[in-house]
Amino acid sequence: MAEILVDGGDKKTIGEDIKTVQFGWPIGMPVVRKIEPGLWEVRSSLKNRIARVLFTVQGNYMVLLHGFIKKSQKTPLEDLKLARERLSKLRGEQ
Repeated sequence: MAEILVDGGDKKTIGEDIKTVQFGWPIGMPVVRKIEPGLWEVRSSLKNRIARVLFTVQGNYMVLLHGFIKKSQKTPLEDLKLARERLSKLRGEQ
């Protein structure tokens, strides 16, 4: 998997969006979209692209599972699969 670099401004935007979700939970669109039961995405609009951070909530904790830069309308299956695997490990299912 190729590493995609984000600059300091992009990191700040993504971090602020994550913080908005962390301290405002539960929160909905346009910042958060539910993917499936127990899995949501933080939606960050950057200068020329879109970033997503897939997460779950366990108790009082927001657990970040995977982040990526979106290149198409649909969430790439590879990224979704990785988040699901990490969620399963977190839940002790593997």
